[in-house]
Amino acid sequence: MGQVIGDILPLALGIAISPLPIIATILMLLAPNARASSVGFMTGWLAGIVVAVVAFTLLSSVLPTSGAGGGGTLAAIVKIIVGALLVLLAVKHWLGRPKDGSEPELPKWMSALDSMSPVRAGLLAFALAAVNPKNLLLAVSAGLIIGAGVTPAAQISGVVVFVVIAGSTVVAPVVAFLVASKKLAAPLESLRVWLVHNNSTIMAVLLLVMGMSVIGKGLAAL
Repeated sequence: MGQVIGDILPLALGIAISPLPIIATILMLLAPNARASSVGFMTGWLAGIVVAVVAFTLLSSVLPTSGAGGGGTLAAIVKIIVGALLVLLAVKHWLGRPKDGSEPELPKWMSALDSMSPVRAGLLAFALAAVNPKNLLLAVSAGLIIGAGVTPAAQISGVVVFVVIAGSTVVAPVVAFLVASKKLAAPLESLRVWLVHNNSTIMAVLLLVMGMSVIGKGLAAL
């Protein structure tokens, strides 16, 4: 079980360090309806991560594992493909990073965050967690690793650890805001500005490291 946890930690961190959901969370925390909308966003984010990783864990666990060219080889090939796609996403983010002095362009949906209802915020977060290509690729990789666990207990533990770590950077600021909202307004705004200007660079480096790691694990399993 220890090896499974060790293998999925970088993948969970890959989701946790994603700037866009953190920026979205901060924007909601600075909005008039901060408490309700941020809790909705947090709930949807966690639900999306759970659905994605559980779905691919179940899919991985039913793959045949015996014989040459069986599930082990198939899983390795899938890892290599997923890793290559992550590297391509890294290149895309690097090429799309803002030039010196230019203002970064954020997704249009962010302009509506300050007026979102809790339900809409939750649905948006669910989509960002479960349907976003980068998160989906990381969930595929994690599911292949967790699904290979020798016991159901090991698989459940792997899912729990993955969800807790992947969701931590959205959950932590929401919980902290609910406890001490007045003290966090200025630090949250400073963090938001920094993340906005460094989003593409962070994602490029993160995806490149994750992609090469997944490719390496796939090649080692062949």
